[in-house]
Amino acid sequence: MTLSREEFESLVQSAYDSLPEQFQSNMENVQIVVDEAPTAEINARLGIRPPTVLLGLYEGIPLTKRGTSYGMYPVVPDKISLFKHAIERSADTREELRSAIQRVLIHEIAHYYGMNEEEVRAAGF
Repeated sequence: MTLSREEFESLVQSAYDSLPEQFQSNMENVQIVVDEAPTAEINARLGIRPPTVLLGLYEGIPLTKRGTSYGMYPVVPDKISLFKHAIERSADTREELRSAIQRVLIHEIAHYYGMNEEEVRAAGF
């Protein structure tokens, strides 16, 4: 299923808005972006090779790793990227796409909150 960028971003916003308030209000210095696909550099850095497909990526300093000096100096925002083409390819209907976006967003937000890959997958995301 393929949507316009605006439609896809609207589904991402809806997924974010549906998160419990405590998760939204505790997210600081993080931006959520939609990219068409991961760059070759990202795939190389992470060792991603076909047939593996990257749906999303968290880049930054998880809350559990931030020391007391975090924020006392300028810090670039953490970044959660959702990769539009890969997520779209994982869904056949709009409802499946909505669900996939929500799952990927929650997965990456879990990394922001300090969960490692095994913990996130064990939680069902």
